[in-house]
Amino acid sequence: MTSGKQEQMNYYVGIDVGTGSARAALVSQQGTLAAYAEHPIQRWEPQADHHEQSSDDIWAACCIVTKKVVQGIDATRIRGLGFDATCSLVVLDKQFRPLPVNQEGDPNRNIIMWMDHRAASQVERINSTNHRVLKFVGGVMSVEMQPPKLLWLKENLRESCWDKAGHFFDLPDFLSWKATGITARSLCSLVCKWTYSADSGWDDSFWKMINLEDFVADNYCKIGTQVLSPGDSLGKGLTPEAAKELGLPAGIAVAASLIDAHAGGLGVIGADVKGYNLPCEKQPLTSRLALICGTSSCHMGISQSPIFVPGIWGPYFSAMVPGFWLNEGGQSVTGKLIDHVVQGHAAYPELQAKASARFQSIYTYLNSHLDSIKKSLPMGFLTVDLHVWPDFHGNRSPLADLTLKGMVTGLKLSQSLDDLALLYLATIQAIALGTRHILETMEAAGHSISTLFLCGGLSKNPLFVQMHADITGLPVVLSQEVESVLVGAAILGACASGDFPSVQEAMARMGKVGKVVLPRSEEKRFYDKKYKVFLKLVEHQKEYAAIMNGDI
Repeated sequence: MTSGKQEQMNYYVGIDVGTGSARAALVSQQGTLAAYAEHPIQRWEPQADHHEQSSDDIWAACCIVTKKVVQGIDATRIRGLGFDATCSLVVLDKQFRPLPVNQEGDPNRNIIMWMDHRAASQVERINSTNHRVLKFVGGVMSVEMQPPKLLWLKENLRESCWDKAGHFFDLPDFLSWKATGITARSLCSLVCKWTYSADSGWDDSFWKMINLEDFVADNYCKIGTQVLSPGDSLGKGLTPEAAKELGLPAGIAVAASLIDAHAGGLGVIGADVKGYNLPCEKQPLTSRLALICGTSSCHMGISQSPIFVPGIWGPYFSAMVPGFWLNEGGQSVTGKLIDHVVQGHAAYPELQAKASARFQSIYTYLNSHLDSIKKSLPMGFLTVDLHVWPDFHGNRSPLADLTLKGMVTGLKLSQSLDDLALLYLATIQAIALGTRHILETMEAAGHSISTLFLCGGLSKNPLFVQMHADITGLPVVLSQEVESVLVGAAILGACASGDFPSVQEAMARMGKVGKVVLPRSEEKRFYDKKYKVFLKLVEHQKEYAAIMNGDI
């Protein structure tokens, strides 16, 4: 920080807790990352479909990365702090100590992760009630939401966990509590994952109907009585104890948090697109869809009035952008699916060796390998007889069917590097076809989307980005800062500090366009055919299930 101009710059810290790591960034008032750090976090899988983490471990990782990004910075220039995290469930006792969410009784493992599917039978029962709150989650609640997980704890860990519990937090709200001592919950978490309504609050009849009347009886004090909008300032800011642990000045503004995907949406969807000749330039913000693609993919569309979309979560009022209704589509495990397909292939060791010899990532190598085998054809055409249905972990949107499985058709006996590359390509295409399926469902319900805004780890893969443009037929905007989720978290801190009068203004000032990727119209007919096959795959899977479940 040498020039006078830089010395006067205000900064904000964004902290993001994902599935595998905690990350922090120091972000300038203009939305530029000045420093970045990452630290792994622990994860346990004691049995199939059980995924657990530790809130102590996660907070320690947040402290490590934050101290790194603020080294050498004039502390008086750090004005605010914002958190985002996965929508995992944190359980603490009345004294805010961790409680076990596992049969082993290990209190260190006190988080049921977002991707945990242990509550499958509980969510089935909840959905069978057809309660009115379900219309705000596309008609069907996901096993990844909090009510089924809470019901599982009550039914399976009554003595060791449920009866002792004093506080149930969404992970983003746990982090803001650790920083401020304030137990207020973010509207984002409560509306998106807990059935809270921005208009009318909690619906007592729902909790009673699903046998969780405990929350009604204690006036919801365990799951949130004070609710703030994302970006609102929490109490007196950072406590002296948390300030010391994080390496930040005590008293700086701390914002009400966001779920990680929503922070990504905030970081990209409001960017100023003047001069890029994009269809959304002369259209309202509602013409944009933010696609946050990492371990899983989330599709964030906003509207001025509520739109109910079958199989798509929402509409949620002010859950991401204040004053707008949010619909959230999603694909469970996309980045993880690509890893699973590639790493499980017989040619994976050969791929590792060749990528390593070139000092490249395996995906950079695979992309160049596909380029070398395509010959005169467009690369996408290599999968003319290889098709994938990508729901290896069930379908989140738009079918909302946890029971669906992955499918591959067109496999051969060979196991060469070429075969691995083609399966990798077909998997990426399947994920993009799934996005098209979500988009078409949203548009049929009333959305009008003309431009995609991509961020997250998979947006760094040019093949993934191009396939999304080609298969949806829409231009894709990539941010100047790849770490848009961290920019979104920093935007929260900037709003809490009072440096921006509104979230929308902070979004426009701090979100920057980096690159635009256009669809290749000459490939449209091919992908229209692939899409027909894609829809046939799930149709056939349902037919197979009907045959096997029928009385023969």
